[in-house]
Amino acid sequence: MTTSRTTTPRPRTSSRSANRETETAPAVTTSPTAGFAQRGRGLTEQAADAAIEAACRTLRLPTLRDRAGEVADAANRQQLTYRGFLAELLLAECDERDRRRSERRIRAAGFPRDKWLQDFDFDANPTVNPAMIHTLSTCAWVRNGEPLCLIGDSGTGKSHLLIGLGAAAAMAGYRVRYVMAAKLVNELVEAADDKQLTKTIARYGRVDLLCRDCHAGICGSRRLKCLRLPDPG
Repeated sequence: MTTSRTTTPRPRTSSRSANRETETAPAVTTSPTAGFAQRGRGLTEQAADAAIEAACRTLRLPTLRDRAGEVADAANRQQLTYRGFLAELLLAECDERDRRRSERRIRAAGFPRDKWLQDFDFDANPTVNPAMIHTLSTCAWVRNGEPLCLIGDSGTGKSHLLIGLGAAAAMAGYRVRYVMAAKLVNELVEAADDKQLTKTIARYGRVDLLCRDCHAGICGSRRLKCLRLPDPG
């Protein structure tokens, strides 16, 4: 028995064309300042402002775009070097981004109202130690994973301190979550009934600081707690 097999003929290439294909094209190098020099010679102030705005929109640098003129005028008055002027612009952009990130973390925490430690009235609450609150505002206890419990009678500023310390932690870069104790208990009970308890605990475990607001009628004592939860293992 004989069998036949068809093959596709291969195109023939000459050695001359092959050599041309394997030749490496010469690298084209340009000076990194060439474009800068060409643009700088004929760029008017109006054109420069338009170019800055367009470039900042492309690079998504809104603060730099909005403050370029202001910082340029200040740099001129203070006789800053070019590097100093650039540093001021970039630092302004970084500061604004940090501020926006802090605002997002505070919104994500879900605080019922705005409360800040600097607004706390220590004169109206003489039993609260200002030095202790200042130490707590550094958030070392959050970093070390230490729980904090604020206990006191009604009207002694526990809610203000709870939210203020939580806001300070959010401003410092920590993920914070505020929750009423009754809501937390109900959520855990419902999660257990739905066989979702592990998932719910893991979700709370992803935050760095859990601020639990506990009222006397619910918890049996006049107490407010801030708990830092470890990551679920």
